[in-house]
Amino acid sequence: MTNATFIGGVPQTVIDRFYQTEAEAYENRHPNSKSAMRDGQNAYFDGVPFHWMKDWSMPFPMVIDRAWDASIETCDGYILHDFCLGDTGSFFGHSPAPVAAAIREQANRGLTYMLPTQDAIDAAGALTRIFGAFQWQIATTATDANRNAIRVARAITGRSKILVFNGCYHGTVEDVMVELIDGQTQARSGLVGQLHDLTRSAVAVEFNDLAAVETALKSGDIAAILTEPVMTNCCMVLPDDGFMAGLRDLATQHGAVLIIDETHTISTGYGGYSRTHSLDPDIFVVGKAVAGGMPTAVWGMRNAIAQRFAQYDANRPSGHSGMGTTLSANPMQFACLHATLDHVMTPAAYEHMERGADTLAKGLSAVIERHNAPWHVVRVGARVEFICAKGPLRTGSEAMVAHAHALEQAIHLGLVNRGCLIAPFHNMMLVSPVTTDTQIDDLIHAFDSIVSELFKK
Repeated sequence: MTNATFIGGVPQTVIDRFYQTEAEAYENRHPNSKSAMRDGQNAYFDGVPFHWMKDWSMPFPMVIDRAWDASIETCDGYILHDFCLGDTGSFFGHSPAPVAAAIREQANRGLTYMLPTQDAIDAAGALTRIFGAFQWQIATTATDANRNAIRVARAITGRSKILVFNGCYHGTVEDVMVELIDGQTQARSGLVGQLHDLTRSAVAVEFNDLAAVETALKSGDIAAILTEPVMTNCCMVLPDDGFMAGLRDLATQHGAVLIIDETHTISTGYGGYSRTHSLDPDIFVVGKAVAGGMPTAVWGMRNAIAQRFAQYDANRPSGHSGMGTTLSANPMQFACLHATLDHVMTPAAYEHMERGADTLAKGLSAVIERHNAPWHVVRVGARVEFICAKGPLRTGSEAMVAHAHALEQAIHLGLVNRGCLIAPFHNMMLVSPVTTDTQIDDLIHAFDSIVSELFKK
């Protein structure tokens, strides 16, 4: 096979053959899903309610009947171990009992009325207890929270640009949809209907490159650094020792606001990566799982930032601020947020998740080593990812090159057919408080079965 094309150390012909076999098995196993998707094809654009439902590896999406704990069942009665968990939205398991009870109780008291509830008051104390001393605001999504944080940073600094890292993703915040090409910031390719010149609103540098960060900050037009403490929206990239502390020092030195988005790195431990590693953001953002799966995000400002923004807010002309949506901070969000913070997102839950994720990471690593695959495994708390390239990775550019799309698609479909669901966009797996040892063992065995096929001599 000297002339064969290899992806992640596997011949393209082997990948194609494996995927075709798995696709046929999938179609035979899911006739009801296939029929249902065909019935709804004309009503939805491209046949699905939202575009990322077509981003899975399957020939057609599974139609889900129900989910509970860390399991999900299709309309064909096929039950899978769920390690995707709504790509973090159901990170603590599907419909945790305290959250389900809170939904039932609040439903009898009204869904939205643009005024606070006792749950709102109680949730504020819980947010501060878990994540630290911030002045909090509530949004519906992490995209909204990041967008609001950016507006605050620009307002109090009088500067225009946001520094982000190449390969990052902070939701669909238009202003930071940029990438680094040949050392130059440009709008990400593929943006739909893009009008404005995004190089006027953002600058991209490589993760783990403090020198590049400092050079960008010296321009004097950077309002904020917006970052995850670990890059998670490409192949996972861990920060170098001292990198996050260096960002804090540089932001302070150059008068920029440090915004840390923990929407994914909430997996790290109780209170997220910031609490676990003693980081000090000016603005803290977390979404997706914070209310047990109810669409909710929170963002908080340190007192000094909040005071500066309050002064700005008091002196601006009255009128629309460009921040907020009508259904944000509704009572159902607060009921679920309060229940999650007090009864679901607990230190004991994180201890269980950490143990399970450690077992999973070691098991996957052992499979990779046994088959001599040129891959590696990365773990951030309860978040685990296998990467079909050698590691470790240090930048977004390296992470993008490491993606092996055809190979990943084949592996994902193989896992589905072996009863395990992982995130569609990357090779990411989450261990929840209700994920069992049996589910973890089954995933490791399924992975071993697939790798054995791909690297068969």
